[in-house]
Amino acid sequence: MPGMTTNDRPSSGARVLIGALVGIVAAGAGLAIGELAAGFVSPETSPVLAVGSAGIDLAPTPVKEFAIRTFGTADKLVLVSGVLVVLVLAAVLAGILARTKLALGSLLVAGLGLIGLLAAVTRPGAALTDGVPSLLAGLAAVAVLVLLVRAWRRGERPTADAEPSRRALLIAGTASVAAAAVAATAGRLVRAATLDVSGSRAAVRLPKPADPAPPLPAGYRTSVPGISPFFTSNRDFYRVDTALSLPAIPAEEWTLRIGGDVSRPIELSFDDLLNRGLTERDLTLSCVSNQVGGPYVGTTRWLGVPLGELLREAGVSGSSDQLLSRSEDGMTIGTPLEPVLDGRDALLAIGMNGEPLPVEHGFPARMIVPGFYGYTSATKWVVELTATRFDQVQAYWTQRDWDPRGVVETMSRIDVPRPLQRVRQGEVTVAGVAWAQHRGISTVQVRMDGGPWQDAELTEQVSADTWRQWRTTFTARPGTRRFEVRAADGNGNLQPAKRTPPFPDGATGWHSAVVTVTG
Repeated sequence: MPGMTTNDRPSSGARVLIGALVGIVAAGAGLAIGELAAGFVSPETSPVLAVGSAGIDLAPTPVKEFAIRTFGTADKLVLVSGVLVVLVLAAVLAGILARTKLALGSLLVAGLGLIGLLAAVTRPGAALTDGVPSLLAGLAAVAVLVLLVRAWRRGERPTADAEPSRRALLIAGTASVAAAAVAATAGRLVRAATLDVSGSRAAVRLPKPADPAPPLPAGYRTSVPGISPFFTSNRDFYRVDTALSLPAIPAEEWTLRIGGDVSRPIELSFDDLLNRGLTERDLTLSCVSNQVGGPYVGTTRWLGVPLGELLREAGVSGSSDQLLSRSEDGMTIGTPLEPVLDGRDALLAIGMNGEPLPVEHGFPARMIVPGFYGYTSATKWVVELTATRFDQVQAYWTQRDWDPRGVVETMSRIDVPRPLQRVRQGEVTVAGVAWAQHRGISTVQVRMDGGPWQDAELTEQVSADTWRQWRTTFTARPGTRRFEVRAADGNGNLQPAKRTPPFPDGATGWHSAVVTVTG
């Protein structure tokens, strides 16, 4: 076979392209091996998810708030996509460098695996074995990179074996892609099997509550088209958390440990909860990340065990002022202890709108404490409760300078008409919801174009722990019209006008909607 001439050698642009592809194939193969290993170790130890979770933990509060504000419930998808983009760019660089500096390219690829390993083993509650998927990913990626680069180099030599070496590079690359696809598919299947608790959830039979929710009063809701329904469906209920991989805990394997500063530490199984007298309550829950007029709030009929009852059984000490809860994924949340014990409907919930909790909302069990934002009261996938003190232990969000109490601000929202909507002149209905959990809503007022405030018609209050719908009408002439709303809580305290961001203790300000009135 005649030797290859210098004219047969790839151009510099082609070499860059080949290098980029080599790096991407190597990184992809390593990532596939890592995903397969994570399926056997633990889903959250996936290299991409481990790095993404570390990014969430390390991101400054303004960055977190920007992500939630900008991307909403798609923030996790955006984060994972960002991690993958950075991985691809680093892999491209590694492949290009490896042609002439194989050790440097290999070091860069190995560094990616090291980042994943460190991210996995430094998560709260992590074990050393959690770094295995990223370690294997890094080793596999380096091995594939070395294999491909050596075949690539042989193919560029002006010798008789150049053409076979080029074929060897193509074969090796194709085989690496195929192996990566098989590993990734197997990893997904193993992970899906590991995460699937649908059978366990479907087997749960919720008993009738021993203490059912009080009857709903006549007139508890209004029928304005477009207004938020009084009860939020499970499908539409908001989800804001840091979990990139949903914890999967079969109900039959779940346990709750109650300890810390208690005289009688106890451990409960899911069956233990089912066999107790359960309490049913209608409660509104809201997220501290909710902007003025935002969607992260909803009302649901919850079923569970009173938290105060459990803590008294455990003999909680009077010297404690914090209930530190821990989730299966390591998240910690600190709740002021006194409100949990003051008689309000603080629940360890296992049911939501008549069915077991959906996995994304905390199955098998979560906390609900009326009057507090979720970041200080609503731990999902909860597995441990510890009576302690705020001056001894800081929970996840308190470490990041959020207010340790998280009392809900009074808030009102215009649902109808929608901002920028076009409406006909004449009688315009303005309607929405208002909430101030555990204080209730006493008044809602609305005004148009900065004019006088007028009292809105309120639906009957179900309890001080649920939101209220409201409605009113204005006679609107053609043009641009601005509606504003404010509410007063059950103590008569008026919602402040000044807009403040969610950090550090919840947003404040009046919600408004600008619409176009047509003739």
